[in-house]
Amino acid sequence: MAADCGYGDQSSFLRDLGEAGLPFVVAVKPSHGSWAYGKDAYTPVHAARALAWTDSENPGDWTAVERTFRGGRTETWWAAEASLGFFGPDGNVRLVVATTDPATLPSQSTWYLATDLPRPEGPRTADSPEPPADLAEVVRIYGLRHWIEQSYKQVKDELGWADFQVRSDTAIRRHQTLVTCAFSFCWDTWFTRPPHDEPAADHAEESAATVAKPGERGPERTPSAPSGQLAPGNSRRPGLTRPLDHPPTLLASMDQRAATTRTPSPDQRCRRRPPT
Repeated sequence: MAADCGYGDQSSFLRDLGEAGLPFVVAVKPSHGSWAYGKDAYTPVHAARALAWTDSENPGDWTAVERTFRGGRTETWWAAEASLGFFGPDGNVRLVVATTDPATLPSQSTWYLATDLPRPEGPRTADSPEPPADLAEVVRIYGLRHWIEQSYKQVKDELGWADFQVRSDTAIRRHQTLVTCAFSFCWDTWFTRPPHDEPAADHAEESAATVAKPGERGPERTPSAPSGQLAPGNSRRPGLTRPLDHPPTLLASMDQRAATTRTPSPDQRCRRRPPT
């Protein structure tokens, strides 16, 4: 799970992810406060400034991390383990700071990341169900979030995420849930061909197209378009979008939920008044 500070600052959200067994790399705000003794760090910025740094030749607590982008362009960032409240290198949640300049910590290119992935060779590695992640891997995982969010926004806008003309909160939520389901169906249909339409040669092509070391936007390949239309055939057939099991249950629960009632306006009351 990769998410921005809108989620990372919610301790209940992180707790729910832990209970669900979902590993995460999320951002926290620079001003994310934590109670501390005396001069101890109480925000991620204070924790980052407490780390030793002289220059690139003498980085102190910082480690150089090379970020590789889809077009092959690379950037050198610096990352370090920091301590803040219950965040720590060997705690249940680590605080990783990534920046282009440890000396100034520029706001536009500095990330404060919380993750429950264990540190390599740390005490949690043996008992963790997830593989350890070094600083470069933590930075790479969070770097994926920007591209995923950008793609989600564009696709949801194309599918009509904001194109609703309704008044009740329930109707808005239903509309947005339907758009999200449509997005999931399209995604699933695009990447998963029906078994009877999948040629045998596709497996060899997939193996040849896979890149061993993906960058922040994944392997450098573009999936081939489906041979037919996105949703061919009779709309009554269950194989239309391969909905699996969950979407029908979700939609059924929405349909059973009562709509939000509104207090009639004075004009509506007048129109409903029986003639005298």
